[in-house]
Amino acid sequence: MKIAWFCVPAHGHTNPTLGLVKALTDAGHEVFYFSFEMLREKIENAGAVFIPCNGYDFEVEDKEYADRVGKDKAFAVELLISSTLALGEMISEKLGELRPDIIVSDSLAYWGKLAAMKHGIPYISSTTTFAFNRFSSKYMNHGIGEKVKMLLAMPKVNRQIGRLRENGYPVRGLLDIVRDDNDTNTIVYTSRYFQPCSETFSDKYRFIGPSIRPITQKYEKKAVKTVYISMGTINQNREFYRNCMDALGGTDHQVILSMGSNTDHFDHVPENIQIYESVDQMAVLSISDAFITHCGMNSASEGLYFGVPLILFPQTPEQDAVAIRAEELGAGLRLPSIGKDDIMKTVSRILEDKRYKEGAEKVSKSFKACGGTAEAAAFIESVASGREK
Repeated sequence: MKIAWFCVPAHGHTNPTLGLVKALTDAGHEVFYFSFEMLREKIENAGAVFIPCNGYDFEVEDKEYADRVGKDKAFAVELLISSTLALGEMISEKLGELRPDIIVSDSLAYWGKLAAMKHGIPYISSTTTFAFNRFSSKYMNHGIGEKVKMLLAMPKVNRQIGRLRENGYPVRGLLDIVRDDNDTNTIVYTSRYFQPCSETFSDKYRFIGPSIRPITQKYEKKAVKTVYISMGTINQNREFYRNCMDALGGTDHQVILSMGSNTDHFDHVPENIQIYESVDQMAVLSISDAFITHCGMNSASEGLYFGVPLILFPQTPEQDAVAIRAEELGAGLRLPSIGKDDIMKTVSRILEDKRYKEGAEKVSKSFKACGGTAEAAAFIESVASGREK
C-alpha cells in the first residue's frame, strides 16, 4: 500500500504521527511524507520517504508568527489556503507519479484534504488536537475580538476559496475545509474519555490514544515530590520562570525546568532546581508528581499518560480547551496568575489533594486502553481498500 501523508510545519503536529508512520513502514507499506526541511530527519527515521514542501515559507520558528497562527484563526486560514495554492502544482505532479492508495493529512494541512478531493483519492484526517464539531467547539473560548477579526477577514478568505475553485478544487465554502464532520474518516490521538463530547462523533472516528515515545535517558528522583515545569519551545516568559524559581526554590521539592534558550539568562538558581534547555520529557514525567504546563495537547497527554496531575497555564484557545477538559475530569488545576503566591498555593494543592492524582490516573487508564498504532494502521488499510464504509 502507498500512503501520501501531509502535515503542517510544526513539531507538535508531526511528533504524534511518527509512531504510526513507523508501524506502517515496518509492516511493509510505503509512506511518502510531504513536509518541511526542519522535520526531515525525524520523518526519515520513522521509515518514510520525505518529500519537501518548502516552496512556501511558513517561518514557523519565529515566535511572533507562531503566536499569531495559534491565536488568529483568520490569519491561519488565509495562510493555509495560500499555501494550498502555492503547493498545488507540485503536489498534483507527485500524486500523479506516486499513485497513492490513500491520503492521510493533518487536520490543518488543508492542501492534503483538498488534493484528495481534487484527485478522488480515499482520505483520512489526522487530528493531533481534540476533534472539534459544533458540540465540542464550545471548549474553544474565542473572544469577541477573534470573532470580529474572522468576520472582517471573510471577504479575503472567500476570494481565496474562489481561487481554489478556479484551480480545480471542489470547495463550496470555508466549512468544507476546516470543519470536522461525521462523514470523514478521522484518527484522533486521544481517548474517547478525554475527548470532549465524544458521544457526538461517529464510528468513523478512531480515538487511538496519544503517541508516547520510549524513555531514552533516565533522570534521578532526588526528593519525595518532583515538580516538572515546561511551557513548550515557544514561550519565553522570563517573569514566569523567575517566579517559579522564587516560589519553589528552597522547598523540599525537586524542581526540573525545561525552558529552551532561557537557560543562559538566570543566575542564583536554588540548589533544588535543575534547569535544562531540553529534556527527555517521558523520562522526567515518569518521576514527576506535578506538571506545570502550557497545555499543548502533546505535553498534557504525556503528563496524563504517566498519571501526573497538571497545573494548567494555557496560552492559546486550543490549549485552553485542553485545560478546560483536564479540569472537568479532575486531572488538573488552573494557575490563577504567575504570581509567586499563586504558583506556590497551586503546586501545594495539587501535591496534597489526592483527588487530582486519582483524576490523572483515570485519564491514564483510558489512554492505555486505546488501540494505538495497531488500530490506526488497520483503519488506514481498511479505508484504502474500500472495506470501511
